[in-house]
Amino acid sequence: MKARIHRDGPLSVSAYMTACLQDPTHGYYRTRAAIGRAGDFITAPEISQVFGELIGLWCVAIWQQMGAPASVTLVEVGPGRGTLMKDLLRAVRLVPAFQCAVRVVCVETNPVLAAQQRTTLAGTGHDVSWLVDLSAVPQSDATILVANEVLDTFAIDQACFDDGEWRDRVVNLDDADRLIFSTRPLPPQGQATPSPLVGEGTMNFADCAGIDVRNGAIFETTPDLAPFFHAPLFRSTNLAALLLDYGHTRSSLGDTLQAVRNHRYEHPLCSPGEADLSAQVDFEAVAHAATRTGLAVDGPTTQAAFLGSLGIMERASRLIAANPAQANTIEMAIARLMHPQGMGTRFQALGVRSARLHPLPGLPGN
Repeated sequence: MKARIHRDGPLSVSAYMTACLQDPTHGYYRTRAAIGRAGDFITAPEISQVFGELIGLWCVAIWQQMGAPASVTLVEVGPGRGTLMKDLLRAVRLVPAFQCAVRVVCVETNPVLAAQQRTTLAGTGHDVSWLVDLSAVPQSDATILVANEVLDTFAIDQACFDDGEWRDRVVNLDDADRLIFSTRPLPPQGQATPSPLVGEGTMNFADCAGIDVRNGAIFETTPDLAPFFHAPLFRSTNLAALLLDYGHTRSSLGDTLQAVRNHRYEHPLCSPGEADLSAQVDFEAVAHAATRTGLAVDGPTTQAAFLGSLGIMERASRLIAANPAQANTIEMAIARLMHPQGMGTRFQALGVRSARLHPLPGLPGN
């Protein structure tokens, strides 16, 4: 990283994140299995099997809403250790027609995690395909996509308000050759640049006119949102996608870049390539990027509201009745998913669909 800065100059925040996460040799998402207690963080599917089971039944409801087509492609982006998909496929055994219709595709860039997914899903009875790029998933007559904690890994660009003007925030080196954040002038609008000026967010600098913007204020955009929704599968006339992540429902100012290592937060510049880097998802910007391609959007709504509408408490009660010795563990896991001061409200669920489909279950229409 330092050699690159010495050679090419300061890096935009998005270039820094991409290098840290996706570098073929040293990238965090290319070299390690970071999920689980032995890793750096735990995702919702790892907390309770109920999470994946409910999403499985949600997929069945979507398939029925599509008219129960004889073939449907089920795509999971960033499947982690395969836990969500395993629980999902176990739940859909209750609907043999869906089980026969579904074709499973996992989109995974991390070869370590892909190997774990193959092991996890080996006994599901489904032929699973693996791809490394969402754009390689072909358009089909019916597609259901699930992405849990994926959008927060998209590289962001940042601008910083400094001495009365907006400037690009970049990663540079100080006199002691240590990584630091600094700024540089924004290039003119329309010029090819990684600047936030070309992002897909619904908020722009003009929107800041009525806001008390102070020195140090941060403005974030996510350049990869538009390419995400331009993948061929999103052109399907029968398309439904469920996007779950932590973030905010309205575009706003703020620095949300964070690093997690060994289940602890650290400075984003502390250990490049060795910590998970992520940023809060701007769900208003996500919705804007989706609707610009002709898709309809439902939500967002809180994870607690979404799971509650799918019957998480009823499913947990049945699970406890069948496994009374595990009652406390099950209750604690459900509480963690639903807690109003934790994942229950910090995480949001957003639905994206073909315009011809009705609003998606569990998500408020717009």
